[in-house]
Amino acid sequence: MQEFTSHNNITKPVVLFDGLCNLCSTAVQFILTYNKKQNLFFASLQSDFAQELLTQYKVESRMDTVIFIEDQQVYQKSAAAFQISKHLVYPWKAFYYFRYIPKFLSDWIYLRIANNRYSWFGKKSVCMVPQPEWKHRFLE
Repeated sequence: MQEFTSHNNITKPVVLFDGLCNLCSTAVQFILTYNKKQNLFFASLQSDFAQELLTQYKVESRMDTVIFIEDQQVYQKSAAAFQISKHLVYPWKAFYYFRYIPKFLSDWIYLRIANNRYSWFGKKSVCMVPQPEWKHRFLE
């Protein structure tokens, strides 16, 4: 974990997600399954680790969007989803090319889902606990 906590340098791509959201937890499990290189790491937005990263990158702490940090760049909403998809195997990797959809449209769709995620998919009372084989990819 030390390589992730250096103040100005994150060396691995990190996905920050709402750990209480059923849709988000399912999406993380999907990403873990199809990220065959195992180069993506995860932290719930509710964690101290995520809050420190958000402070470091001067990003507002919000629970309504996935945040992806890669190569010192911060991506949110649909841009984060597209960037994450490039780390997946085909056919899922092809979703990266949807980044060419106008941002106002892709973010509008993203926010419609994000704003309704609890009512449509439910909410946990505690953050997701990763399976033992994935535990090393979660940061706290």
